[in-house]
Amino acid sequence: MAKKVAVIGAGVSGLSSIKCCVDEDLEPTCFERSDDIGGLWKFTESSKDGMTRVYKSLVTNVCKEMSCYSDFPFHEDYPNFMNHEKFWDYLQEFAEHFDLLKYIQFKTTVHSVTKRPDFSETGQWDVVTETEGKQNRAVFDAVMVCTGHFLNPHLPLEAFPGIHKFKGQILHSQEYKIPEGFQGKRVLVIGLGNTGGDIAVELSRTAAQVLLSTRTGTWVLGRSSDWGYPYNMMVTRRCCSFIAQVLPSRFLNWIQERKLNKRFNHEDYGLSITKGKKAKFIVNDELPNCILCGAITMKTSVIEFTETSAVFEDGTVEENIDVVIFTTGYTFSFPFFEEPLKSLCTKKIFLYKQVFPLNLERATLAIIGLIGLKGSILSGTELQARWVTRVFKGLCKIPPSQKLMMEATEKEQLIKRGVFKDTSKDKFDYIAYMDDIAACIGTKPSIPLLFLKDPRLAWEVFFGPCTPYQYRLVGPGKWDGARNAILTQWDRTLKPLKTRIVPDSSKPASMSHYLKAWGAPVLLASLLLICKSLFLKLVRDKLQDRMSPYLVSLWRG
Repeated sequence: MAKKVAVIGAGVSGLSSIKCCVDEDLEPTCFERSDDIGGLWKFTESSKDGMTRVYKSLVTNVCKEMSCYSDFPFHEDYPNFMNHEKFWDYLQEFAEHFDLLKYIQFKTTVHSVTKRPDFSETGQWDVVTETEGKQNRAVFDAVMVCTGHFLNPHLPLEAFPGIHKFKGQILHSQEYKIPEGFQGKRVLVIGLGNTGGDIAVELSRTAAQVLLSTRTGTWVLGRSSDWGYPYNMMVTRRCCSFIAQVLPSRFLNWIQERKLNKRFNHEDYGLSITKGKKAKFIVNDELPNCILCGAITMKTSVIEFTETSAVFEDGTVEENIDVVIFTTGYTFSFPFFEEPLKSLCTKKIFLYKQVFPLNLERATLAIIGLIGLKGSILSGTELQARWVTRVFKGLCKIPPSQKLMMEATEKEQLIKRGVFKDTSKDKFDYIAYMDDIAACIGTKPSIPLLFLKDPRLAWEVFFGPCTPYQYRLVGPGKWDGARNAILTQWDRTLKPLKTRIVPDSSKPASMSHYLKAWGAPVLLASLLLICKSLFLKLVRDKLQDRMSPYLVSLWRG
């Protein structure tokens, strides 16, 4: 009999978790509190149900080839960056193609997930749910929590003196849907993440004035890179990752800063990173233009509110503020767990590879999607789900919980003493994290072996974008279409752009694409490999000079 797995949430990670369970012959039951799939990607006109949803104008900031399920590419005519409707259509197509809807119980809230008395032997859980006022209890062999990051709005009013005196409208970005209703108003947006930038830009077209307040500043990326290719596909490459491992980080940061400031000087625009703060990035194509045109005014952090105005850290005062929108993020929680599991799961340092809680004798509980990646969260959560379902089946092993818990506790103490920096909340490097999880499954591609067996594919895998299909080439879950998906990924990227064909332009454009996209990385990687070879030869020659003639003869063999 197949193991029964409870999947909590039918969003992006919930759908992939259901599919991965089916792929491993497990029996999933998904509980979704709303009436449809998609989680935050299912747009609604209001937030009365308390769920976080996209605002109407949202556009994806990771391109389609880098943010798809690894065995289900987007249709070639889909735009590279799409609105929420188009992306939700893709999720619906995915669910229907793999027949996932039959495993989902909609309008069902999970009330509690507790260990059974014999958990140390069975690893089983009691799950209590409620559907239309009726409670149900069921026993599951494993649980996958797919509720994500965006559960509870973080509204830090206590950090802003005088905010309770303010007579204008105050709202969190969770409540923002459309720009109507803000016409002619002076709006202050607090917080400069992707959401803060998007809302500020959209409101700048209708509001009388938009003020955008940031404590730290940010680097602003565009969706398109050099020559108009999607930014993600140009920078998320194995060759670039290899170069980053070889060159000093200071040198790489210097190159990156020069490149980003070449588009526009961030300091001149009031966007530069505050000294001593961590570098952060947002994707926004219009923010610099809005600042340039005066539609958005950048401000420092707010130190105080009055009834109608805001006082900023630099001493300036902005009068007649009508609306304050906090884009200050979200907190996550697990209300259906008991203590101490509830508190422990909120500390990423106590999650093995950001997935498995360390305090459980049996690895039958997984937190899917609670991770920040410098790349596609969808691809990351899918790979997590593939690994988790194989751990549930006993096909992949993780270290003993006692050992992991001891190591995490010691690390936490060292962080508190200032010996180590707490990096658990930082965003992980996309390729490094994906390769780490893929290695646990046995799906990480071997580049040297690939160059021997299939040089054309190896070239694309190493020098081209690290698309999710790479993790379907070998090992469990291997997909026969992965090779072709990789070799045709640029065709699907360029297809939606080719709506006006210019005669006799295709061949030169194609050749220039390859030269521009791969020329610099190939040259730099080749130089680094040559330098590495020369260094090893120099070391060997030095050792030979110091060795006896007999040992030298053995060395040369």
